[in-house]
Amino acid sequence: MATSKSKQIIRVLLLLGTVISLFFVPWPILTAWIYPLPNNVQEQVNKATDYGFDGIIVYVDQGGKEAAFYAAGTKNRESQVAADPHSLFKIASVGKLYNALAVAKLVRSGRLSLDTSLVHYLPELKGRIENADKITLGMMVQHRSGIPNYTDTKNYWLNPQKNDDEKLALVLDMPANFIPGKDYEYSNTNYLLIGRIMDKVLDYDRSQYIQAEILNPLKLNRTYASIQDVNMDEVMSGYYVGYEADLKNDNIGSMLASAEDLGKFMRALNDGSAFTDQQEQEIYSSIYRYEHTGLIPGYQTIAKYHEEIDAVVIQFTNTVDFSGYNWSLSEIMYNRIVKILKKKRKP
Repeated sequence: MATSKSKQIIRVLLLLGTVISLFFVPWPILTAWIYPLPNNVQEQVNKATDYGFDGIIVYVDQGGKEAAFYAAGTKNRESQVAADPHSLFKIASVGKLYNALAVAKLVRSGRLSLDTSLVHYLPELKGRIENADKITLGMMVQHRSGIPNYTDTKNYWLNPQKNDDEKLALVLDMPANFIPGKDYEYSNTNYLLIGRIMDKVLDYDRSQYIQAEILNPLKLNRTYASIQDVNMDEVMSGYYVGYEADLKNDNIGSMLASAEDLGKFMRALNDGSAFTDQQEQEIYSSIYRYEHTGLIPGYQTIAKYHEEIDAVVIQFTNTVDFSGYNWSLSEIMYNRIVKILKKKRKP
């Protein structure tokens, strides 16, 4: 049993550990975290420039209320045009939600099978991707394939590859990260290959299928497959810390959407109206999640539904670094907005 003296020593050590840990926490993050909660969402959104973001867009769809739009900062740094809550934004990995839903629809219609192997769909990858004969479509959708992530290759974001062939070439002949189905590791390569499989089975570009089967039925008229499909004047600029150039014209394969369109999609995904029937919804639930975040140079997205307050909250921020610093600040901003909504929801 510890003596009173040893307990005092333990307390001192714990206090010392806390002080040391606070020393290494970036103070802007700590300040943003402990700052008193504002009275409303707009006041919190107005703090974005204090957090180091050029601009921010927030969309809130709360049950029983009219959808709300918020913005602060700038849409474009050079022109100092104010951030527009209806701008288009590169949603990065959030696009996986649309692709996973397309897979569920194709599985439901019998055109794809979750249990069929990668090598069956893409035989040319035999011997080029380890375990291609054991990796199933379902494993790829769930990030349980063990296929290395091409964006994790050395210095990838210093010179992003221009097309899917170049991206895939970065990981061909590499050893698997783990035995298929035995672990989980997020890999963009999975969804590159899923896209190829869908294109092959459909015999046309999957973006047309997503348009016809997902976007059109939900009346999502401000969601696009790539920057090649949009008026670039409508796209919010994106910036990387320490690099002055506007990144909005970089075509790195991201879908684009307005915050409102993404919010409507998230609502439909979570209330079930995005699905043709219950079986299709069950297929989707078995393979993928109902929320997502996205991060590419210049663009950060958080898209979630909060059941306890029946609210979809979408947040776009357009200043990024890959140290995790800006991402932490974007999460703090988002979580504080949700707290404000919860506080106002209370009777």
